[in-house]
Order: sequence, then structure tokens, then C-alpha cells
Amino acid sequence: MDNKWFPLKPGSQYTTTGDVKSAEGTTKRTVTHTVTGLTKVIDGVKTLVMWDRDYADGELVESELAFFAQTESGIVWLFGEYPEEFENGKFTGAPSTFINSIDEAQAGIAMQAEPRTGTAEYVQAHAPKVDFLDCGKVFQENQRVCVPTGCYDDVLVIDEHNPLEPAVGHQRKFYSAGTGLVKVTAEGGENQETLDLVKVEQLSDAKLKEANQEAMKLDQHAYTVSKNVYAKTAKAEVTTETTSGY
Repeated sequence: MDNKWFPLKPGSQYTTTGDVKSAEGTTKRTVTHTVTGLTKVIDGVKTLVMWDRDYADGELVESELAFFAQTESGIVWLFGEYPEEFENGKFTGAPSTFINSIDEAQAGIAMQAEPRTGTAEYVQAHAPKVDFLDCGKVFQENQRVCVPTGCYDDVLVIDEHNPLEPAVGHQRKFYSAGTGLVKVTAEGGENQETLDLVKVEQLSDAKLKEANQEAMKLDQHAYTVSKNVYAKTAKAEVTTETTSGY
């Protein structure tokens, strides 16, 4: 997938760090996004599988599979998510799972082909049974942002929010062409989350194989956890085993 704002290249891994400030205090966050070599057919569309791991104060709190596909025109669509939740190191469930076309869930736009300021808000995905409704709007273009991985002069800022949860506030996500997400900030809301890109890497073939295996375990586990939603999908397949050629 070659959308310059949302590149999805198997074996690419992005690490962001930051914190969440709330009434209870401040929590250190680390999120690792890995583009796996897995694909999964959802509603007749072959999607690429992203594996995200979210850590709070060094402890895993969420391990998620997300499914993306790009149209010929360059629009990247989100077809669903399977986020496993953990508490004190123990698996507690995946109640926020949604898959396009199941239980009225609908895929949405993860990134437009040619995002421009002054254009209308768009739906990033809608899953009414789990109260998921993310909406995005191009907020700024050509911004300069500096994070640990460097300074970027071409940054696109997307404002995101869930109209069903106004108390949560808005997120601002900063994207650089060719890299993707480089920064996240919060606007309003009870919990203020900020994240900066600290590492971009291309996994070795051995590391990609390991990531594929771990993501496949998640896919397999999902069939026993989400019997009414995820279990209705086709199983994921390993389609890319090496990073050479990408």
C-alpha cells in the first residue's frame, strides 16, 4: 500500500512513546505498530493485517489486529479491529471487536488519497454495537513538527473524535509523507494523551516471521473469544515472509 500519508509495507515497525494525564495521575505509554505479512479477506476484500501493542507503565494493556485495504485511487480503508485487553498481565477479553458487514459495522476511511483542508469530515469506521464511531477531518497542512526521529516540514494534521463520546475530546494525529504517523496530541477530554514517534525500523526476515507467528496466534485465539463476530471471518494467511523486494 503506497498512500504516502499511510504507508503499509510488510515488515515496517513504528514505535511511539508518551503519556496519558488523567485525574488519577500520569501513565507512561509505549505503542508499537507492526505491519505484518498477513492478509485477511473481509467481506470479499483482501486486507493487510497491522499488529499493535499498547503498554502502560511497561505493562501490556492491549494487543490488537487491525485490517486495512487501499483502493486503486489511493484511499486507505479500515475494515475492522480485534483488540485484546489485558489487566495485570492477564487477558480479560476483546469487547470492542468489530468487523465490516457484521452486526451493522461499516468500514471507514483511515486516510484519504489526497487530504486537503476545507474538505468535509469523514467517517473512519462505524460499529454501533460497540459504540465505535470515529470521524476525521483535515485540520492543517504543511506543518513543521520535531520528534525524536527527526523534524518534518510537510506534516498533515487530522482531527479525530467520536461524536458518541463528547467527554473524551479530540485527538490530533500528525502525519509526514513517506513516514506516516509521527505525533499524537489531545484537545479537550478527561484524559490527555500525547505520543511521539521514537523509532522506525524495517524488520529482518527472522523478525517478520516472528511477528507473523504472533499475529497468527492472535487471529486463531479470536475465533474462540469472539464467536459471534470474528469467528464469521476467513482465517488470516501469511502472504509475505521476507522484507526483500519491498
